[in-house]
Amino acid sequence: MRRQHDRHTKLQAWQRLLTTAVLLSHFLLSSFCQSLSQSEWRDSLRVLNSEIAAAGRQWNIDLHLRKAAVNMQLQQWQYAVDEYAGILEREPRNPAALFYRAYANTHLRRYVLARNDYHDLLAVFPRHFEARLSLAYVLQLMQKPREALDELNQLVEHHPDSAVAYALRANLERELQQNEAAVYDWQTAVTLSPMNADYVASLAEVLIVLNRRREARRVLDAASKRGVPRGLLAEWYSRL
Repeated sequence: MRRQHDRHTKLQAWQRLLTTAVLLSHFLLSSFCQSLSQSEWRDSLRVLNSEIAAAGRQWNIDLHLRKAAVNMQLQQWQYAVDEYAGILEREPRNPAALFYRAYANTHLRRYVLARNDYHDLLAVFPRHFEARLSLAYVLQLMQKPREALDELNQLVEHHPDSAVAYALRANLERELQQNEAAVYDWQTAVTLSPMNADYVASLAEVLIVLNRRREARRVLDAASKRGVPRGLLAEWYSRL
């Protein structure tokens, strides 16, 4: 039961990091995306459906991409999948459709389909950050952690300045009990994002596990001096 809880907690950490990265990549919505209520999103969907109907046989990819984006906002995952499938019939390598169909299929727990779309996208754009990161997450959900680690190794290789990439790899290394490797990755994540309390706490955590308590204290003290709120690190101080 404890192992299931720990695994759930780790996957939640992955979800937080992944969601941050994916939301930053939501170029589909760009200026179209605003802080709308659910009723306003439904109104937008009605307008788009009317525009698509009015277009008739004249295919307009922008309208269909926007409609799929609104389906996603409304968590209408199957409608979004169907919309992206229609786009991909006409443009098999459309990166937005591949990425977001995979994202929607992940929510539907169709992990094999999501994995296939991410693979197809990465075959064309091997340095696509969010696709590589998302593929690693899907492989985690499929309980293929070593394959996920291979993807994260490539992510770090392609994006050596990304704290998120190192943090995700460190999370997975901890799960695989590769603690020394996790120390290196958490140290790098902290160097790249020194005010991130989660990264600091995770580094202290793995150092404590390795019984390197003096080093853990130095990490916590240095973070406090940088301005990371001490209260966010209180749990790890208490464990020392």
